[in-house]
Amino acid sequence: MAEEGELKKPAAMEVEGAEAASKPRFRMPVDSDNKATEFWLFSFARPHMSAFHLSWFSFFCCFLSTFAAPPLLPLIRDTLGLTATDIGNAGIASVSGAVFARVAMGTACDLVGPRLASASIILLTTPAVYCSSIITSASSYLLVRFFTGFSLASFVSTQFWMSSMFSPPKVGLANGVAGGWGNLGGGAVQLLMPLVYDAILKIGSTPFTAWRVAFFIPGVLQTCSAIAVLALGQDMPGGNYRKLHKSGDMHRDSFLNVLRHAVTNYRGWILALTYGYCFGVELAVDNIIAQYFYDRFGVKLRTAGFIAASFGMANIVSRPGGGLLSDWLSSRFGMRGRLWGLWVVQTIGGVLCVTLGVVDYSFGASVGVMILFSFFVQAACGLTFGIVPFVSRRSLGLISGMTGGGGNVGAVLTQLIFFHGSKYTTETGIKYMGLMILACTLPITLIYFPQWGGMFVGPRPGATAEEYYNGEWTEEERAKGYNAAVVRFAENSVREGGRSSGSQSKHTVPVEV
Repeated sequence: MAEEGELKKPAAMEVEGAEAASKPRFRMPVDSDNKATEFWLFSFARPHMSAFHLSWFSFFCCFLSTFAAPPLLPLIRDTLGLTATDIGNAGIASVSGAVFARVAMGTACDLVGPRLASASIILLTTPAVYCSSIITSASSYLLVRFFTGFSLASFVSTQFWMSSMFSPPKVGLANGVAGGWGNLGGGAVQLLMPLVYDAILKIGSTPFTAWRVAFFIPGVLQTCSAIAVLALGQDMPGGNYRKLHKSGDMHRDSFLNVLRHAVTNYRGWILALTYGYCFGVELAVDNIIAQYFYDRFGVKLRTAGFIAASFGMANIVSRPGGGLLSDWLSSRFGMRGRLWGLWVVQTIGGVLCVTLGVVDYSFGASVGVMILFSFFVQAACGLTFGIVPFVSRRSLGLISGMTGGGGNVGAVLTQLIFFHGSKYTTETGIKYMGLMILACTLPITLIYFPQWGGMFVGPRPGATAEEYYNGEWTEEERAKGYNAAVVRFAENSVREGGRSSGSQSKHTVPVEV
């Protein structure tokens, strides 16, 4: 009998070895769903980290293009004879188009994958960036800003892509860094465009021509980023959507099913509302802050651009910090920690926004409060997308699109109500904007996951993540195995129950050394 056992043991080992060999190998440690369980910031390991770098850089370029005009607005205003109403309308136009584009982008990610969806919207909007150099009137200025703003929909593909590449314990950090570094374009452009303008002037150009030529820089960068996404990107750890659909490894879903499970999930609507008053506020500030300091305190154009840049540049640490905080709170308190973190940070951001509107009598105080405000409002964005990936798996893209679109709706409403025309001074508008942040953050208290709980109520006895996510699939679909990916996700998200769950994500797939 002992001899039989000795003979059988190698056979069992051979089976295990064959199974391990059949699994894909990655340079990074991954979980059972092939999602990375670590985050190597300075690595380009395919497909996880290469997708990260492609996504944040392409979104960064879209931010550059969308907000290339505000730093040069005093020059554009004088050249085209723009009124305060014209400027306000164009600011609203720059973020309003992306409302529907983001929802459409989310659906496209669910159906065709983030790589093709992202590259398509970026390439389709580049002509508008180049056309910014030939505008001659208020209406043409409004149109180029409107169509350029569609490119901000690439944010949705960025967040979807990271949620597809990184495991639940790291998804907050990955989403935060990718989104934050992309948003960094809103600050970098405040520095870049005045410097490019000055460089063109020194070459011998006139001011009339210099600001027009400057728009070619963001246009070229945006074009190159789209080509890189197409050439070097990969939709999922296992390959592109087309390959996965052909092999049967991924179910080809229908638009109606994706739509139904997104619009009937109230958590997505609440996050869309709250995101409207963190990211939406960030967009509104990007549009008005340089002109505010230029007009209110009489600083030079370059100084105003530098101050405005500091607001956007905070994204290099603030939004990633929000994502990291979300993951840390999850490791200690589960999903309830993520929800509490978002509510506290966004509420503090609202208080600081009100303060910014009150201290308009002091240049130094205004700059200091603005910087503090930027950290909290941007960290709230990172915390939001630490929660979004857990709302729905079948409609992840559309939920991301709804949340991202909510950010743009918030920006449109904020600019329309507080910064359009001459009803309010800019400082008064900033104060009221802070009050809106406080009010629109309260609904976070209503978000409840039966398997993990909410801010004030614990989980429902016996509820499981597998049951929650399987609810999006019919019995027939489950029998065919269409829900296999969500079952693996449920297993890997057990930590969202808090420390009492007693489980951590482990590396379950061979790693290349």
